[in-house]
Amino acid sequence: MAQEKEPESKLDIDKLVDFKFHVAYIAYSEAWDDNRSEDTRGALNELISSLSSGKSGYEEFYANLSQYRKQQVEFRRERIQGMRKRDYRRSEAKSARDSRHKR
Repeated sequence: MAQEKEPESKLDIDKLVDFKFHVAYIAYSEAWDDNRSEDTRGALNELISSLSSGKSGYEEFYANLSQYRKQQVEFRRERIQGMRKRDYRRSEAKSARDSRHKR
């Protein structure tokens, strides 16, 4: 006799007061909705339940979750160049002066 498995259901263990867990739950939920395989959904349930119980950390959770996500997210830091107000006004005045006399 073949034993039928019940279909996996999405776990509803979202903790709204814990921001980091809430964001992890949203990532889990999106991966859950994108995947139809019962094995994949079971693995996703294991990931979020181990994170909820404290057996794994966020870094491990996201490392394991990345294989089930459709869009790969890459975080890069970019340098923001700032300037003082006086320097900004000088450069704007110079460019305005140059544009007035460029005919």
